[in-house]
Amino acid sequence: MYDFDLTLSPRYMQEYAYLPGIRMAPADFWGACRDFQLEHSVDGVLAYMYMVVEKAKGVMELTRGTFHQLGAQVEFFPGVEDWFERINAYGTSIGVEVEHYIISSGLKEIIEGSSIARAFSGIFAASFVYDANERPIWPATAVNYTAKTQYLFRINKGILDVTNDEDLNDYTPEEKRRIPFPNMIYIGDGLTDVPCMKMVRQKGGSSIALHSGKDTRLTDQMILVNRADYATLADYRPGSELDETVRMQLDFIRSAHNCRRRHTEQYDRARARSGWSPNEPLPQR
Repeated sequence: MYDFDLTLSPRYMQEYAYLPGIRMAPADFWGACRDFQLEHSVDGVLAYMYMVVEKAKGVMELTRGTFHQLGAQVEFFPGVEDWFERINAYGTSIGVEVEHYIISSGLKEIIEGSSIARAFSGIFAASFVYDANERPIWPATAVNYTAKTQYLFRINKGILDVTNDEDLNDYTPEEKRRIPFPNMIYIGDGLTDVPCMKMVRQKGGSSIALHSGKDTRLTDQMILVNRADYATLADYRPGSELDETVRMQLDFIRSAHNCRRRHTEQYDRARARSGWSPNEPLPQR
């Protein structure tokens, strides 16, 4: 699982084409979002979604298609655009099926228009409801940093339909969950990723904190206080530390799976030979 802004892309997605299109500087836009949030006690994601629509009035016609066009202009860290194919191929070579998911507070429609959208099995991000003319009229989903953890469980249980809360909240035995937490790798860049990173780690998976190389203080802190397992430069090219770390973690996932399978096989053989049932006391020698 990946965050998007500052994890896969060096800047916030709105800064590539949307803000130049409405002729507004990033500092002014984000400042206006913050002012609106504080004035009205609004969730930060809902505040920026409101401002995206409000600031475009009379300057840029916003439709679902417009957001997709804006997404086509998003740029990525080195190596990102062929990363997914390479990691999938490595997974196949060691017998691991790799899936990629986005969990982001950014706009889903912009991500869908990006050059890497097809690589993901699921994109969980903020999105709009649209009218008959495909214009945004209301938030459909707002994904803030604590709400992100919901999507870990959706991926875990294989319930990707965001309208299906009943099955998500139903009890599901661990052995019937589609993607076990120990098989998860979460990749993010900052404090907004901490809840997901911490949850994945607590449940046996791993988390990777990324930095741009200019300032490592935050990622250093995250690894020192056990919020992340690894901290690397956001460089997705072959042979990079991130590339080597993810491959190493995939090797670990494969080995751990094989160990669990071997234990289960030996347990089942021992149970069959002894005729013992878990509901009975252990046989005495």
